[in-house]
Amino acid sequence: MKQSLIEVTQRIQERSAPTRKAYLQRVEHAIHTPRGADRLGCANVAHAFAALPANDKLRVVAQKAPNIGVVTAYNDMLSAHQPYERFPDIIRDEARKWGATVQVAGGVPAMCDGVTQGEPGMELSLFSRDTIAMATAVSLSHDVFDAALLLGVCDKIVPGLLIGALQFGHLPCVFVPAGPMSTGIDNTTKSKVREKYAQGLVGRDELLASESAAYHGAGTCTFYGTANSNQMLLEAMGLHVPGAAFIHPHAGLREELTRESVRTVLSIIQNQRFTPIGQLVNEKVIVNAMVALLATGGSTNHVIHWVAVARAAGIIIDWTDFSDLSDNTPLLARVYPNGKADVNEFQNAGGPGFVIRELLDAGYMHSDVSSVVIGGLRDFCKQPALFEGEGLCWVDLPEQTPDDTIVRNTERPFSESGGLKLLTGNLGRGVIKISAVPEDRQIIEAPAIIFNGQEELLAAFENGELERDFVAVVRFQGPSANGMPELHKLTPPLSVLQGKGFMVAIVTDGRMSGASGKVPAAIHVSPEVTSGGPLGKVRDGDIIRLNGVVGTLNALVDSDEWAKREVVTISDQQRNGNGHGMGRELFGGMRKNVLSAEQGAVTWL
Repeated sequence: MKQSLIEVTQRIQERSAPTRKAYLQRVEHAIHTPRGADRLGCANVAHAFAALPANDKLRVVAQKAPNIGVVTAYNDMLSAHQPYERFPDIIRDEARKWGATVQVAGGVPAMCDGVTQGEPGMELSLFSRDTIAMATAVSLSHDVFDAALLLGVCDKIVPGLLIGALQFGHLPCVFVPAGPMSTGIDNTTKSKVREKYAQGLVGRDELLASESAAYHGAGTCTFYGTANSNQMLLEAMGLHVPGAAFIHPHAGLREELTRESVRTVLSIIQNQRFTPIGQLVNEKVIVNAMVALLATGGSTNHVIHWVAVARAAGIIIDWTDFSDLSDNTPLLARVYPNGKADVNEFQNAGGPGFVIRELLDAGYMHSDVSSVVIGGLRDFCKQPALFEGEGLCWVDLPEQTPDDTIVRNTERPFSESGGLKLLTGNLGRGVIKISAVPEDRQIIEAPAIIFNGQEELLAAFENGELERDFVAVVRFQGPSANGMPELHKLTPPLSVLQGKGFMVAIVTDGRMSGASGKVPAAIHVSPEVTSGGPLGKVRDGDIIRLNGVVGTLNALVDSDEWAKREVVTISDQQRNGNGHGMGRELFGGMRKNVLSAEQGAVTWL
């Protein structure tokens, strides 16, 4: 194994020792507690199984057959989750073949960031993760389940399901994906139409036609944003049926993989490799997920989400851990926005299995970890296939990818370091997705223009006020200010200005989309301004230097003057009343109690 991998893992283990020990003690206690169907009072049991068919009641109560709880994020507004409508019937049918029972334990909310981008509803998005975690806990709290299948794909849903499931760490759990939609128009064409619309060169009809050609059917959006990064990370953690991530929802292989998830979770219960999720997700597994994210140039959102996921298992990680791993992890994939390919092309070029194999073989990932299958993580180095007369099987991937513009071996990576860089300086700590930024734009030095919301920047662009070099400092966008919405709508106008030759960048205590890329963006800057963060000291005209090469973020202001400056404050009314409307009133407690972005924006500690 690489020395950097060993060192980062060891310091995480040492830092996490007290909290991880306490967590595992709780898991161990729950493992040795008699199963709910045997322990609960008769009235409780009767309520739990009242709606089951008589033969299923007999199985679960008298025969003590396994009862699988399904937690689903199904709704038919999210294209990625629409296929889940039929999954419970498939799961029930397969479970009965093996003498088990199934109950849909509960549903969790699932919102689409693509619908809410730039709208008030986006201010609920980050907090929806912890709401999903709580809904997962409510679902499983009936305590009559021997295992769980977790149905979710998109941005906050997978981290939320995982955080919730880890509170029931004594249960074997398998995640069940639904797959990406088929390829629509290419992402470069889509982006160009967006930029033309931002310049007023095309109208709404042409923009809508372009967007509808990109987002056109069931499945995840095909760019490598947060949703598809989720699937890569779950593969690297060994929490899927191997290779399940990027199979189309309507492929025959998809249904068989869903059936295999039932067989897989039952095999964990019924044989000697009992590996409940709380024991499976250890420090090495978390590090493997971090490495997979970095090696593929995945979503920046996960430097927040996986901090929270780790905390749910008693494991403490921070952005320095991400940065040190990134410095020593090769970039093996270029998928939009880090390249031109979409996830279907990524899958055809080898996909997660190719990347995981390369990382394991070269010592960049831990191989001595458990997974939901008996072969451990090595089983995730193959691709699933369905052959007539043979059924589901897994085939070896070729030594060389069929398309090295998308995926490469560790001997010839796209870059010697991963896709993420930690930025530190007198403006705080933030991150930049350096893998997506052109080399000639990785160092930006320009005057600051202050914006207290994305609406102000968009208005300035439309008024022609930004035709120059500048660094947009967009403040009051952190978790406690307004729920930390993604600022994805700022990408097209900034891309237009960058395309005109201006040196532009964004520095913010908010988030950009997991699909944002080529404009230099120092994001998640912590502490946020509402917590006294130094972005609140910046004034219009201050020279900002963002150096993505060495990892610094500074206002070039005399140190004595900087020390004397006060952090600006802003009223709720000035922030466009973000505490009200679209249900935002109900999230006031979360805004009040949330931890910083680097602490995972956790609301439950």
